[in-house]
Amino acid sequence: MPAFPLLSEATRLNRLQLPGGVLRMVLDTDTYNEVDDQFALVYALLSPERLKVEAIYAAPFFNQRSNSPADGMERSYAEILRLLDKINWPADGLVYRGSTRYLESIDEPVHSDAVNDLIQRALQSPPDDPLVVVAIGAITNIASAILIEPRIVEHIVVVWLGGHALHWSDTLEFNLKQDVKAARLVFDCGVPLVHIPAAGVTTHLHTTIPELEAHVLGRGAIGDYLVEIVKGYETDHFAWSKVIWDIAAIAYLIDESWVPTHLAHSPILTDQVTWSVDPRRHLMRYAYYIERDPIFRDLFKKLEHMRR
Repeated sequence: MPAFPLLSEATRLNRLQLPGGVLRMVLDTDTYNEVDDQFALVYALLSPERLKVEAIYAAPFFNQRSNSPADGMERSYAEILRLLDKINWPADGLVYRGSTRYLESIDEPVHSDAVNDLIQRALQSPPDDPLVVVAIGAITNIASAILIEPRIVEHIVVVWLGGHALHWSDTLEFNLKQDVKAARLVFDCGVPLVHIPAAGVTTHLHTTIPELEAHVLGRGAIGDYLVEIVKGYETDHFAWSKVIWDIAAIAYLIDESWVPTHLAHSPILTDQVTWSVDPRRHLMRYAYYIERDPIFRDLFKKLEHMRR
């Protein structure tokens, strides 16, 4: 394992407290993988009272919606641009292509435009104003940046939606299971980390087609598009709901009472892709619950301003 900067416990605890004011953030997203990344990206951009989105990074993914991790990254890059166009948001200098593969070895970080931008942006962030790195996909971009330039550990706070709850029988969640080495690096390296699990926590963030038609449809081109992609996810909408869990990472930054957390020791990610706990390890912040209603209420109110 490379040598990473050792943060004092006082510094770590300070970084794991959300400050007031506007937070500077970057968003690392496998945007085309599902339908919830799109909601999260739009939610962040529509929250300037709290968030300043400085960059958006395309992350790799590989499933039935892509031909390879590289193809998944390219499709995500194109989806980011599509969303920005629908929201009339300038894309120049904002969007970066990320890794074309997952981290295979800590000796071989994956270089990309996104990684280079994250390193540069992080090192320019003063210690009293760390860059918030929000990751809602495979975490190779962030892990690679840390491996290439370990000093950024002192300049960033990572908020990652990945893996399952610590009490879950496994942690074979999509973001984590496709990128185990990168995930292990992030939990092991000591970077200030807020962990937002999927199963057991954010799976509470469900919505329905009738709710989306009432509160999102007709809210400009972006509202119509968000409803369209959710409808297209499933053919039978009777008694059906869709989890939109990626918005939890954005909601936490807007109002931390909506995503309650506590301090926990950073878990060990085993070779069996399960969690093991060692109380001697450094602390992280761990989300254990979701206040579903105020999150969707806030998102829907912000989309209301997009109405034609």
